[in-house]
Amino acid sequence: MGTKSQACPKLPPSNVIIFDEQNDLSFSHEEVKGVVTTVLTHYHVKTDEVVLHFVDTKTICTLHEEYFSDPSVTDCITFPIDGPEPQTSPSILGEAFICPKTGIAYNPSSPYEELTLYIVHCLLHLIGYDDIEPEDEKVMREQERICLDLLKKEKKILTNGAATYT
Repeated sequence: MGTKSQACPKLPPSNVIIFDEQNDLSFSHEEVKGVVTTVLTHYHVKTDEVVLHFVDTKTICTLHEEYFSDPSVTDCITFPIDGPEPQTSPSILGEAFICPKTGIAYNPSSPYEELTLYIVHCLLHLIGYDDIEPEDEKVMREQERICLDLLKKEKKILTNGAATYT
């Protein structure tokens, strides 16, 4: 994999398309776009589009069953399309389906930080990181930590603002 974990010159923001199809956690779409742009810039990824779907538990379970033969709840599912080094333009890095309710259940005291982690995790998958094998999982966790540290430093961790969650 040709990614680097070092700072880079600012790239134009990617077109981040957000479908918020859940009612469990309110969040700022602009903050989500900031997370995506910061992470993709950090890894020198230039793409025309990234699509994020924020879905409810029923939807994530249905997708998990359909694509992985596992009906259990999960945090996120990714579908890479053109990848981090597209051969055509316009390019779509990929689509991700994220379940905020899973984040609330897993980390009820900091669901916004958990949701930020899920977005980072999806982006890492879309640019080529994997976490199936133990060594790959170790690398993925390290990259997540690097991204979260960067996002904290730049004050880009999602916040609740005046939002509520159930």
